[in-house]
Amino acid sequence: MPEKALLNDINTHLINFFKWIQRGLHIDIPLENNTEFYYSHRERFNSLIEKGTMNNKEAAELFYYLNRTGFNGLCRFNQKGFFNVPFGRYKKINYIRSYQQYREVFKRWEFTCTDFEDLALKDDDFIYADPPYDVEFTSYSKDGFTWEDQVRLVKWLIKHPGPVVLSNQATERIINLYGDYGFNIQYYDAPRRISCNGDRTPAKEVLATRGIH
Repeated sequence: MPEKALLNDINTHLINFFKWIQRGLHIDIPLENNTEFYYSHRERFNSLIEKGTMNNKEAAELFYYLNRTGFNGLCRFNQKGFFNVPFGRYKKINYIRSYQQYREVFKRWEFTCTDFEDLALKDDDFIYADPPYDVEFTSYSKDGFTWEDQVRLVKWLIKHPGPVVLSNQATERIINLYGDYGFNIQYYDAPRRISCNGDRTPAKEVLATRGIH
């Protein structure tokens, strides 16, 4: 629970949701675990994206609803930037409407939506980087996150003089990449709560560190 924190993500809809939580978000739109209702809300959300009005309260409410109700907890966008996750078919969903309890903590945090290389950091800042998994699915945001971005991130992190922690899936090329750049690597099994195919088998992950004593 840091007193101050800078939280950055390339997904503008996620950052908009967090910024509204800072204001004490209360979700007022109807929330129903229903196919017709879901696709109606998805269409409305995408219409806000098309109009360029993605930073208002309604967009934050719809983003929450779609993530709770959509298939397997996916957050996926097509190349045009439209949310395209199908209905999730859960038996029961416990929706949350009030986020007042988070307002006190969030008020001391800063949320940004930019490329990581554009972040203004202090030399002694602690960095935790959680890039998208090194897997075929990279449509977490409109422009995705490529292997070139994975490499660019590591090259950026090794320039930081402060402590760095990085997590990713334990693919062979991720292990080699982090090892080649001098990271200490630990392996562990992580629960898989979100999956494009419903697979809940624990995923092999790496925790790569630099400057941690």
